[in-house]
Amino acid sequence: MTREVMQFCPIFLIFAKQISIPSKGARMNTVSDEIRETLRILPEKPGVYQYFDEQDELIYVGKAKNLKRRVSSYFHKEQEGKVLALVMKIKRLEYIVVNTEADALLLENNLIKRYKPRYNILLKDDKTYPWLCLSNEDFPRLFPTRRILQDGSSYFGPYPSVKMLNTLLEIIHEIYPLRTCRHHLDERCIASKKVRLCLEYHMKRCAGPCQGLQTQAEYNEQIAQIKTLIRGHINPVLQSLHRQMMQAAENLEFKKAQALKTKMELLQRYQSKSTVVNASLTDVDVLGTMEDGQNIYFNYLRVVDGRVVQAHTIEVRKKLEETPADLLEEAIVEFRQQFKSQAAEIILPFTPSFELKGLKCTVPQAGEKKKLLDLSVQNIKYFILEKSKRMDLTDPDRRGKELMSQLQKALGMEKLPLHIECFDNSNFEGDYPVGAMTVSRNGKLSKRDYRHFNIRTVTGANDYATMEEVFTRHYGRLVSEGAPLPQLVIVDGGKGQLSSAYKILSELGIEKEIFLIGIAERLEEIYKVGDPLPLLLDKKSEALRHIQLLRDEAHRFGITHYRKRHLKGLIKTELTDIKGIGAETASILLHYFHSVKKIKETSLEELQACVGKAKAELVWKHFHG
Repeated sequence: MTREVMQFCPIFLIFAKQISIPSKGARMNTVSDEIRETLRILPEKPGVYQYFDEQDELIYVGKAKNLKRRVSSYFHKEQEGKVLALVMKIKRLEYIVVNTEADALLLENNLIKRYKPRYNILLKDDKTYPWLCLSNEDFPRLFPTRRILQDGSSYFGPYPSVKMLNTLLEIIHEIYPLRTCRHHLDERCIASKKVRLCLEYHMKRCAGPCQGLQTQAEYNEQIAQIKTLIRGHINPVLQSLHRQMMQAAENLEFKKAQALKTKMELLQRYQSKSTVVNASLTDVDVLGTMEDGQNIYFNYLRVVDGRVVQAHTIEVRKKLEETPADLLEEAIVEFRQQFKSQAAEIILPFTPSFELKGLKCTVPQAGEKKKLLDLSVQNIKYFILEKSKRMDLTDPDRRGKELMSQLQKALGMEKLPLHIECFDNSNFEGDYPVGAMTVSRNGKLSKRDYRHFNIRTVTGANDYATMEEVFTRHYGRLVSEGAPLPQLVIVDGGKGQLSSAYKILSELGIEKEIFLIGIAERLEEIYKVGDPLPLLLDKKSEALRHIQLLRDEAHRFGITHYRKRHLKGLIKTELTDIKGIGAETASILLHYFHSVKKIKETSLEELQACVGKAKAELVWKHFHG
């Protein structure tokens, strides 16, 4: 244990020991007997463990209820992925035994902030948010700042919204006459009368403490009220202003009473704009969380007197496949320290693994507290949506790139699927068979590249033969013309359609240039050539949704074309046999009466109203003699 760390956390340190771990320490069976024995005698007490690499750099800090069980798990269990990469780098271990689980949590938090290990997540925002600073002076000034100095001043915040901070600051300055000058106002300076009254005084925005027109006791009284107001407790300030107003009215100081009433109304308007959750809830913290791919989000709500007075969301990227439960305790400590919360209760989505002294953790299942937790999660969703909109503005092709990357990873492709083609067949009992192709380029539908195929060589309902004809005509033409081929081709159907499509690609000699899959509609299973087992993608994944979109588009596009052919066939066989009636007139009649049967039953007068006297008589005579 180094002297620096001992000085940094002296209250936690009870026992520290170094363990050297050989380079092949990724599995317990590669650890020597000496190390095996050392791991065996680890204490079964709460503490913090630290892993160092071969350069003796701290790469990971963790906390444990039981050091022996937690540390040994890294070397007893078979690890995978990023955790295995971490374990392979461990060359030395230090551990610190502490009294309680809460001490372990606080010590871990401090060590992570101090040393920023490579494999630890730092639960701090990259952004610098503004704070309200109440300066450490005889007559304190209140101003916004992004720098926190250890000068004895009081800092309130942070405020994720600059607009919210400026609104609060404007309200305070309208209610309380605070000085804004930078003069050092001590007793000697005030007595010397060297500082002149400025414009702020004449605008009634300062009470003139520089000239002794406002005592320090009076100034400190309003500073106390400002602190209460900033912390979100508006009602005590309103009550104080009300008492002052009534006292002024009793003393017949009606002008002063009116000014105090105006300040109360201003404060009440500000109060009405804050989010009211429940008047029965006093001071409580809320911490919601949500997982989205490789990111974990935490939202903190601070509720004071039944109102949300602060809200803040942070995003952290996973480093060792962490879950929200793994980071919950660190998030609690970080937010409460950052916002200087003294609330005795915090509302959480699940019970933390560590007990925090003096803090009641509530996991609500229903009621007002559950609504607060839902509000916190809703804030995270808005945060993700806003982030996505901002990224879309800076990079319009971002969604397409992410989608193609997801498809490549999900399907195990070597190439990025910049160009995707999807095929579907349509027919009714073998009549008027058609094929349809939809296209996606750079993650977006390319409707100008859609194609129809009127099937020429297949009779009857034969999906496999239809697929072969479509592939032969389309990809045969691309090969003969030397046109670029798609990276991914999708066929609507299972193994049969997939085999028919692959047969044609093989005959054309391009089966290795195109990644071919089939999608079965019933369970949305993905079939790959040569793989007997189907692939099931996450139902909520963007990759599967894009495949489904292309398949549904191909189905819609094919059905639309089939209906046109079918209607044209009906027109040709039923109505165009009438001498003097062409396809256009037949189409008008079918559109108006919907079927040939209805046309037969229609009176001559109705037919004349639709297509005119001459053509109506031809149709009437044909059906009625």
